Amino acid sequence: MSKSNVKRASKSQEVSNELLENPEAIASRLNRGEAFLKENTKLVAGIIGAGILVIAGILFFQIHKANQNEKAQAEMFQAVYYFEQDSVDLALNGDGVNVGLLSIIDNYGGTDAANLAHFYTGSIYLSQNDAAKAVEHLKKFSANDFFVQAQAYSLLGDAYMELGDYKEAIRQYTRAVGHKPNKFFTPKYLNKLAIAYEESGDLKNAIETYGRIESEYFDSYEFTSARKHKARLEGLSSN
Repeated sequence: MSKSNVKRASKSQEVSNELLENPEAIASRLNRGEAFLKENTKLVAGIIGAGILVIAGILFFQIHKANQNEKAQAEMFQAVYYFEQDSVDLALNGDGVNVGLLSIIDNYGGTDAANLAHFYTGSIYLSQNDAAKAVEHLKKFSANDFFVQAQAYSLLGDAYMELGDYKEAIRQYTRAVGHKPNKFFTPKYLNKLAIAYEESGDLKNAIETYGRIESEYFDSYEFTSARKHKARLEGLSSN
C-alpha cells in the first residue's frame, strides 16, 4: 500500500475511533443531518415523491401490459381457429364480429399476443405468395419456444428465397439449423439450406450441407434425398 493510501486509512480510522469514543461527536453529526433535512425539506420530499412516481409508473405499466395481453389473447382466439382451418382471410381481417390478426397487431402492440400474431400473419402472407409482407411480419416475431423460433427462421428463409435474396435466405436457414438442433426438424432446415446454396451457385457448401444430413441424420426422412442430391452435385462439380 502507498504512503498516501496508508495516511488516508489512518485518518479514516481516527475519525471512526473519535465517533465511537465521543458521544458528543455523534450528536453533532446527527444535528447536522437534522438541520440539512429541515433546510431542504422540499428537495428531499421531491426526491422521495419522484421515486414513488417512478415505481408506481413501472408497476402500472406491467399491470396494464398484462391486462392488455390477456384481453388480446381472448380476442385472438377466433383468428387462430380460422388460421388452423385455413380460412386465412378471416384469420387476417376478422369476420365482422371477431377481430383478425392484423387488428391484434395494431391494437395490442408490445404484447405476447401481438408477437404471436406476427408469426401467424407472416405465415399467411407467405402462403399467399406475398413474400415481402411475410418478411415484414416474421422479422418482428421472437419466441422462447425453440421449435417455433426455428420455424420462424425457416419461414423467413423461404420468403427470401421467393424474393431471390439467396444470401439472406442462407443466413436465415443457417439460424434455423443452429437453433437448438434436433432430429425432427433440423434435417428439413438443412435440406432447405442446401437448396439455397445450390441456387446461389455455391455447390461446395451445398454438398457439405447434404453431407451433414447423410452423416448426422441418417434416420431422417430427408436422408435418401440428401444422398441423391449430394451425388448429383458431386458429379456436376467434378465436370
